Amino acid sequence: MKIAAIDIGSNAARLLINEVKINNNVPEFIKLNLLRIPLRLGMDVFTLGKIGEEREKMVIDSMKIFSDLMKIYKVDHYRACATSAMRDAKNGKNIIEEVKKTSGIDIEIITGDEEATLIYENHVAEGLDKDFAYLYVDVGGGSTELTFYENGKMKYEKSFNIGTIRLLNNLVTEDNWTLMREEIKKNIISKKPIVAIGSGGNINKVFSMSKTKDGKPMSLAHLKKTYKELSELSVAERMTVYNLREDRADVIVPALKIFNNVMSWADINKIFVPKISVADGLIHNIYSKIHEY
Repeated sequence: MKIAAIDIGSNAARLLINEVKINNNVPEFIKLNLLRIPLRLGMDVFTLGKIGEEREKMVIDSMKIFSDLMKIYKVDHYRACATSAMRDAKNGKNIIEEVKKTSGIDIEIITGDEEATLIYENHVAEGLDKDFAYLYVDVGGGSTELTFYENGKMKYEKSFNIGTIRLLNNLVTEDNWTLMREEIKKNIISKKPIVAIGSGGNINKVFSMSKTKDGKPMSLAHLKKTYKELSELSVAERMTVYNLREDRADVIVPALKIFNNVMSWADINKIFVPKISVADGLIHNIYSKIHEY
């Protein structure tokens, strides 16, 4: 069985195609293709309130490509979800109708809480040490999703309108930060030590830059050091020194600021980065729904 997930975020759109094979009654998810297109919808939406003509065309053209790829791979099931930017765009619904007309793809706009739940669908914490509690932190262009997991159960989830594109455009207020800090202090508490599980393109990039071995955590001290080093450089310098694409070089610093704040406020000093995303969560979600029937 082949399953595809489309995640249209505030920074980029991703198409993930997986083949699911069953071994000893256990599903194995094999990645066949991952395509990422830096649409940057948040750049329009968070300043203008809508998606501009140029980016609207990019969305429509991208979905045609995604649709063609799904046909080529003979995808059996798919789900396409749009998050923060499309939620906030005045013309989001019109664009979704145009996409349906031109490519046949049905896009659903999901809430921040649904986004947090999709990250949780990856079930990473279930395979980790039960002596710890875990905070999933997913940092996107328009929002940050937190999901707290303890003793095999989800205890708390919340979406905050604090994201990398919003920060770049100076659209995150002190009140936004205060709300996040108060929520963390009130809800992210455990008698067990808490560790973070990070997702999103930026933390994956920081992880690969750190040369940390897969399965090993990065420290908060390392994130703070990386934040300091990168924030002292211009975007062009970050591209040269760290070999970053331009659409990663500008958002990586605000992403690190979010991770540093969340971990500091939750009194967490280690973060695991297991290469999970909303798209991966969508794949698991689609598969589990098929098997409910």
